[in-house]
Order: sequence, then C-alpha cells, then structure tokens
Amino acid sequence: MTTSAPSPEAEKDPIGHPFRTLQELLDHVSGKNLPPLTPEESLLADRTPFPFLSIVGQREMKLALLLGVINPHIGGILLIGTRGTAKTTAVRALLDLLPATRRSLCVYGCTEEEVEHGGMDAVCPACAKKYGEGRPLTARDRVRLVELPLNATLDDVVGSVDRREGLHERMRVRRGLLAQADRNLLYIDEINLLPNEIVDAILDAAAQGVYTVRRGTFSATYHTRFTLIGSMNPEEGRLRPQILDRFGLRVLVRGLQNAAERLEAYRRVRAYRESPHAFLRQYAADLAAAAAEVQAARDRLPQVTLPDDLATEAIARTQEMGIDSLRAEIAWFEAARAYAAADARTEVTAADLQVVAPMALRLRRSAFMDDYFTARRDEEETIQQLLADLK
Repeated sequence: MTTSAPSPEAEKDPIGHPFRTLQELLDHVSGKNLPPLTPEESLLADRTPFPFLSIVGQREMKLALLLGVINPHIGGILLIGTRGTAKTTAVRALLDLLPATRRSLCVYGCTEEEVEHGGMDAVCPACAKKYGEGRPLTARDRVRLVELPLNATLDDVVGSVDRREGLHERMRVRRGLLAQADRNLLYIDEINLLPNEIVDAILDAAAQGVYTVRRGTFSATYHTRFTLIGSMNPEEGRLRPQILDRFGLRVLVRGLQNAAERLEAYRRVRAYRESPHAFLRQYAADLAAAAAEVQAARDRLPQVTLPDDLATEAIARTQEMGIDSLRAEIAWFEAARAYAAADARTEVTAADLQVVAPMALRLRRSAFMDDYFTARRDEEETIQQLLADLK
C-alpha cells in the first residue's frame, strides 16, 4: 500500500514502532534475515506456534488471512494449494495477532447477550441465578483456533443430546464444534474431503451467525460468529461449486519460486525447531506491533466507505466477466474496505479494489452454467419461433 509522509500526529503513534501501516510491517518482516542463535539459547522444542510474520513469501495468503481477521464480513478464506506450502502453519500462527474477546464461563455457552434478547429462559438455571445476582456470565479471553477433524460426525459438529440429568431443556443439548467456535477461528483442513452434510451445516451456520439444534423434544440455539478458514489440495478431490461460492476470498498457494526465499525458509524452520522460544523472541516486538495494527484496523473499519460511483464501475466489471453470484461483489468490496482500514484510510480507492480483486473474483465463473443458460436461451428462442404462427 502507498502512504504519505508521516504527519506530526503519526510521529506520536502510541503503538511505538516505526511502521505506519500493517502492510509496511509485513513487507519488512517477510524479507527479514535472522541472526544466528547462540548455543545457550537452544531449548527443547514445544508447541509454540510458528510466528506468522516469519513465514517467507506467500504474500497473498498472509494478506487474505489478515483481511479476514480485520473484517469477518468478507465471508471466509479458502487456501488452495499443494502440500508443504505453509497453509496450516499460517492459519495456526494467526492466534498471535488476534485481539481478545468475551467468552462464556458456562459449559452451555450462556451469555449476558442471550438474557438481554431472550430473557432468563434463554440461559441455563445456574446462569440465570448468576445474572440475577449481578455476577458476570462471560470473561475476557483470547481468541482460539478450533480445528475440525476429518473424522468428525454431524453430532460432533452441531451438538447432540446430553444424557446428564437436568430439568432445563438447554441442559439436554451438548454444544458442538460450531457453538465452540463462536467468536473464534474455525479451521477446516482438507475441506474437500469432508462429508457434504457436515460442510453444508457449517456453511449455513457461518452465513446466518446462529443455528438451532433439535433432538426430539429438546432444542437449543447457539451463536456461530466465527471466521471460517478452509484449505485443500486439489489433487485430492474437487470442492462442490456451491461450497466454493460461500468462501469470500480464494487464494492459490504455490511453493516458493525464488531459491533465496526457499533457503531463508529452511533457515527459519531450522531455527524454530532448535529453539522455538528463542526464535519467537526475535519476532515478539514485530508481532506485538502487527497485533496492534490489526486491532486499529478493526476499530477503523466501521468508518471506511466505498464511493457509489466506484462501486458501480466495479459491478460493471464483474458483469463483464460473466459472474452471476452477488457474493462476488460482497467479498470484493468488504475486502477492499479491510485493505483501506489496514492502510489507515477511511475511503476505498480503485487501487484497493485492484489489489484484492484476484482473491475475491477468481474461481467465480462456471463453464457448465454458461453452457446451460446458452442451451436454455436457444430452447426459448425455438419455442417462440414455433408459437409465432399459432392462431
């Protein structure tokens, strides 16, 4: 992104780093050379996530993931590529950049918001009592990454009957992974290999932000306000078109083409394996700066506007490309708003639309549907010709 010269106000930026935008920070860290580790820094490896900013190259993938975090209304991100291209690594590394959120303290997911909208009957008896006593039902917590295993069943995903005794109907339905993913990241690796019924349930819940589980006479409604991220290897099978259409951004992830970048990636992986904590310390300041930039962009997003004349011109472009789905414009415009917010601006420009257009518009056209509608149009013309002389 291009930025103007720093203003006096910018020099007093409380974030406390020399980067004026998130894009500048990404550009800096992606090409950063790491100093060698000293012997005393070598520690046993643990499950410390690989730092997001230490991933070499893959600019479009990292940008798409950050835009999805800044603006959940983009509609999810799909990473398409072969094995060993850092797709899963990048998704798991996002946790270091995510802000905190309010999370339920109850095993059934009760929140103050549910009481305000549905009354005391909307929560379990224990939480109704706590609310009446003025005690909180939620607490501030870090956003988590909820991963969906390939062997998950539909009951695992949406919830099932809780066999424990209880008089309140809400206590009879066990929360599924969808409910647990509320206000978190939901990551589905190899999404093209999941059963159709599970994928359909997930996408419907993601689109509506809420879903209801009914098991016999018992039912419960849960929020599903999560950021959906999927990844797949096209060698292992195709993704149904109706599922692909539900992802706002589509990223084609290829292996690094530059030999120097591949060598740098190897060095960073080796440094991480030898001493995860020492490796993470080298990125701690930049990660904190990036997290602050993400939060600032999210806070700025509601003020970002898209001029009507620019939007109208952009819509004409999607029509020229033969894209029928309205989700194309929604994802395109929302991604452009997030991009502008990350660049500390409150108005989308044509340059913003150009940058995010490939991610939002690729894989939107359907040769099958083009042929189908062409055949139907020919059929309609034939019918009209045959009926023209009918008395």
